[in-house]
Amino acid sequence: MIDVSCEPTPPLSILFQKTTHWFERAQAELLGNLPCRRGCSSCCVGLFPVTILDQREIQRGFRELPADRQIVIHQKSVEQISTIETAMPRLARSRFLDHWTDREVDELVERTSDIPCPALDVDGTCAIYAFRPLACRSMGIPAEEAGFVHGACEVQTSVPLIRLSPPLRREEDLLAQEEAKQLAQACRQHNGDGEELLLPYAFLPIRVSDGD
Repeated sequence: MIDVSCEPTPPLSILFQKTTHWFERAQAELLGNLPCRRGCSSCCVGLFPVTILDQREIQRGFRELPADRQIVIHQKSVEQISTIETAMPRLARSRFLDHWTDREVDELVERTSDIPCPALDVDGTCAIYAFRPLACRSMGIPAEEAGFVHGACEVQTSVPLIRLSPPLRREEDLLAQEEAKQLAQACRQHNGDGEELLLPYAFLPIRVSDGD
């Protein structure tokens, strides 16, 4: 049965708040070059790994939804997981991806590239937007590597000419370091089986071994 208790939802974690504020400042610095707008859901189709930190926030947002919406999202997640585990039985033994190679994870992401996020609504909005994963909070800011700027998604058909300032890039690195630190701490505290799992699993009830 789905938990629809009315217990108050804890405040959003500081790391998630910081990431949102970083995105807002980065977006402002790029002077409107980002195509990200309400209802644009290109980056919401295609599954990807999330962390147990993301899982906690997703569960908080999920519990805030009306019971009927919880049921719909839960059913979507179960159906997607069934499809994925049929194609890759290895996931039925363990939902965590920590011991998968980068190549194996890339293959998994490619094979699920047409599956939408369980929380994606028909109007292109997110049912748990306030509690979305860290990757979703920073998605849209062009990546920079070896001096080259790359569009963040297929919607960005041209690379913005304006680069993020070095201070914002350094802050991005600090946020990544803080995420790694918190993940390591969460695993130590809860003796979890891993840190990363595919998105639909994060909408199912957290098991004891998953932490929280």
